[in-house]
Amino acid sequence: MFEPFRTIYEQRHDYARSWKARTDGKVVGYFCTYVPEEILYAADVLPVRILGSHEPQDVTEPHIFGMYCPFCRDCLAQGLKNRFEYLDGLMIAQSCLHIRQAYTSWEKHRPVEFSYYINMPHKVQSPRAKTFLAGELGTFKEAVERWTGTTITDDKLEEGIAIMNRSRSLMRQLYGLRKAHPPALTGSEALESVLAMQMSDKREHSAMMETVLDSITTRETPASASGLRVLVVGSEDDDLGFFRLVERLGAVIVTDEHCTGTRYFWNDVELDGKRPLQAIADRYCDRPPCPTKDWEVRARIDHILALARDWDAKGAIVIQQKFCDPHEIDTPAIKTSLEAAGVPVLFLEFDVTVPVGQFQIRVEAFLEMIQAEELF
Repeated sequence: MFEPFRTIYEQRHDYARSWKARTDGKVVGYFCTYVPEEILYAADVLPVRILGSHEPQDVTEPHIFGMYCPFCRDCLAQGLKNRFEYLDGLMIAQSCLHIRQAYTSWEKHRPVEFSYYINMPHKVQSPRAKTFLAGELGTFKEAVERWTGTTITDDKLEEGIAIMNRSRSLMRQLYGLRKAHPPALTGSEALESVLAMQMSDKREHSAMMETVLDSITTRETPASASGLRVLVVGSEDDDLGFFRLVERLGAVIVTDEHCTGTRYFWNDVELDGKRPLQAIADRYCDRPPCPTKDWEVRARIDHILALARDWDAKGAIVIQQKFCDPHEIDTPAIKTSLEAAGVPVLFLEFDVTVPVGQFQIRVEAFLEMIQAEELF
């Protein structure tokens, strides 16, 4: 049932090359989920998320600091090795220092015909943030128009919004099925689905997702979906190997809070009579924030607590990419808040280029501790 999503994830480059051959369209690779894909779809451009390979690499040291997070270095390595040779464009929205350096180094050493840096405000809670971002998106739209020779009308923007909203809505429906006891799917199946969403044409992905939703409730619940219910919290985590490890040890990941999961699809663009660009800007300012955007009021922790409550998580695994300063600042408060709510926490520091087997003993001990506490 989930094999098509797994294939897209594992063969993401082949998928993009095939899409270009079928459509004669342009493909843009993007860093960070604050990039407004709605505008790219309005111009008939395919946006694909740039993620790493989880392979040891030795090509980034002259271009990016060794103490930058291994995820960013892995992404840059894929660019320097020309794994994304099919890209016509490369872009980023204002994000952390580490991923910005990956973008600028890639842009310099593997230039493409179109590159763009969106000035996404960090202080999204400012009363001026949404107006400012709408203006920045207008400038971005004009740059895409010049590049593609396409006029992006409000009608085209609304089409792009509809494509993205449909995709997000279907993914939320899939995640909603994980509230059941036991859930209708495993955490690794859900992760395969949302990763494929970020690497494929949303229209094709949505058609596949509708097929899954039509049939999933009638299939036999996977045996691995009946374990201890766990929430995963973190920054970027596309490590299917880790999810499968956790589930082999007797847990089921029922939901997540990270940028390759729920933060990517959580809320829709709400037009409500607004001009499309303003509605898009509002959506990206209002979405569940990453730590770089979560100030002065700390909204992220309440959101995490709500996820733990609504999906009935009995424990949480907080994953931090090594050297990730924004998430490192958030971790103590997240751990304290979850534990105060009765949700035990395991903290793990990840290096995406190192096999996840090293975590087996720690995860196993954590799960045994929760199970023992539940007996008393």
